Amino acid sequence: MAKNAPPRWDRKMQQRLARGEAAALGELYDRFASLVHSQAHRMLDDETAADLVTREVFGYVWENPNAYDPREGSMRSWVARLTHRQSVRRLREGNGLPDDPDDGSGLEERVHRATVAARADYIVASMPTPLRAALDLAYIQRRDYRQTAADLGVTEDEARRRLRLGLQLLSTAHTRPLEGMSPPGYGRPL
Repeated sequence: MAKNAPPRWDRKMQQRLARGEAAALGELYDRFASLVHSQAHRMLDDETAADLVTREVFGYVWENPNAYDPREGSMRSWVARLTHRQSVRRLREGNGLPDDPDDGSGLEERVHRATVAARADYIVASMPTPLRAALDLAYIQRRDYRQTAADLGVTEDEARRRLRLGLQLLSTAHTRPLEGMSPPGYGRPL
């Protein structure tokens, strides 16, 4: 398989969606709905707006399966880009924002913070399981590196290495775009 060739599942899913297979949409939804909803919720900080973005993203995918270009990245990254774009659109339109007395002057800062948060979510979801498990133990469950090593059944040096690598990956959320992000204009916007 060529270096930039999409996984077989992505190609087959696109073909099934293009044929109008409702079961394909259900499978895609089962696979990515939690990603879409959590990313939208993180960006919009509103459950109802996140539900709406989730419906809009999957509606767009159903109506425009050929907008996905496998050469540009995985279907997962495409769905994440669609979610990001729709969430940013809602932020800019003022839809999906909690009641905020701000006159809009801080909108770009909110969009930037939401984008960084979405990148961090995507990085954590995409990182190798050993790194994610170490970060979960250390930062979510509040274990030190010794307890993390014991829980994972690895040496303390290995636990520190995993934590350091995981944090290095997360630090890129401030500076790097989501995997597969393309220049503006890629695909048809939502």
